[in-house]
Amino acid sequence: QVQLVESGGGLVQAGGSLRLSCAASGGTFVNYAMGWFRQAPGKEREFVAHISWSGGSTYYADSVKGRFTMSRDNAKNTVSLQMNSLKPADTAVYYCAASWSIPTTRALLYDYWGQGTQVTVSS
Repeated sequence: QVQLVESGGGLVQAGGSLRLSCAASGGTFVNYAMGWFRQAPGKEREFVAHISWSGGSTYYADSVKGRFTMSRDNAKNTVSLQMNSLKPADTAVYYCAASWSIPTTRALLYDYWGQGTQVTVSS
């Protein structure tokens, strides 16, 4: 059983930056591909980014490509999401997730989820 805890959310003005972190415990972290998803009020959860077990491969949603960067530190059992040039449309609860399978954009294929952290971008 893997436990995931996100942190780093908050309120930021448009154009600003935030760095989200996700700490994993209870499992062999390096065995899991990791993903970030987000859910805005009244909308479905959507894929943001994922990273391979080694950290050597990343993939981003078109809406965040070039602005967000996902990374992982297997020695510290953490993943991060550096978010730059934030827009009001980025406002959502952000979730990290762990997948026993290959990295994927499909939320249903992730096995463990954190509780989420709120990101609010003001205009």
